[in-house]
Amino acid sequence: MTRTDGFDPASLEEAVTGVAERTGFSGTVRVTRNGDPVFTRVFGMASRRWSVPNTHDTRFRVASVSKMFTAVAVLQLVERKQIRLDDALVDFVKDHVPELDPRVTVHHALTMTAGIGDWFEEGSDDWEAEWAALTSSHPLYLLRDNKDYLPLFAGKQPHFPPGERHLYNGAGYILLGLLIESVTGRSFEEVIADDVFARAGMSASGFPALDDLEPDIAEGYLATADSATPYRTNHYATTPRAAADGGATCTAADLTAFAHALGHGRLLNEETTRLALTPQVDEREEKVRGYRWMYGFGLTHILDDEGTVVRWGHTGEEDGVSARLYHYPQQDLDVAVLGNISWCAGDMGWAVHDALVGNQDSRVP
Repeated sequence: MTRTDGFDPASLEEAVTGVAERTGFSGTVRVTRNGDPVFTRVFGMASRRWSVPNTHDTRFRVASVSKMFTAVAVLQLVERKQIRLDDALVDFVKDHVPELDPRVTVHHALTMTAGIGDWFEEGSDDWEAEWAALTSSHPLYLLRDNKDYLPLFAGKQPHFPPGERHLYNGAGYILLGLLIESVTGRSFEEVIADDVFARAGMSASGFPALDDLEPDIAEGYLATADSATPYRTNHYATTPRAAADGGATCTAADLTAFAHALGHGRLLNEETTRLALTPQVDEREEKVRGYRWMYGFGLTHILDDEGTVVRWGHTGEEDGVSARLYHYPQQDLDVAVLGNISWCAGDMGWAVHDALVGNQDSRVP
């Protein structure tokens, strides 16, 4: 059974501070119950250059956590009957990718079952070398809009026929961003700001570029083992602007507000909310940490041995950015972990998870 009695604040405090001390976590941790904060902690520096500490109001890039926003905007179009999940995606993006397999549907793109080539294949065994090759041949500073990513994947061969299985894919979300613009006649950023952020009460969220001079934004850092300084900024290591597959900037409070709004029907109607929160396809065959992992509409769901959804949410990783947003439906808890050092949120997210619901692997059968 999954624990449903909430959490022990002392246990959570011990877990969070322990990870921060052991790993040098830089960022913020926020836990809310029924939308109200019950635990918040902040660590590290928003600017190491100017000795500015992170605060509860610091805004962080959230990388692929943003896929949740794109998915909600698409489901809003479904709800308004402007599109259908089984529509051919090419019908909305043919001006950009006329050669897209007409069997690929909106549902395939949302659930990452389209099988199309990605602009960067994150599941590669040699992804670091491939990322270096990509960035040397295609300068990242040129990737400032959804359409800018098209040359990186439009001509690639598919991995498998549409619907065969799940494979993590950002290109499908880029195409969904172009769909949103085609259907609404508005920019992707405007749609997300008006129809997602505003409705969820996310007043501090937006799409500033790395080279914009907006206030209260944490700089992103990469740890460097072979440098005179232990960190360098991510200004030359990641894309300057957000796209439909990731890169929005949010506070932890805004992220938990989004999870609460989605889970409580403030972004979608009752029927569409139920659909949005239903797992759709297995992410992998094997269990991880004792859980079955499934993907839905911009959400990863983990299920216990009884098939109960223990949590849903998304992770986000890019150079200098590390983020987690999780909702625990049985306890009505929302968890945001936002970091501004590469790969720093993972250990923290699992520490919080284990403090809230325990470790499935450690339970007696």
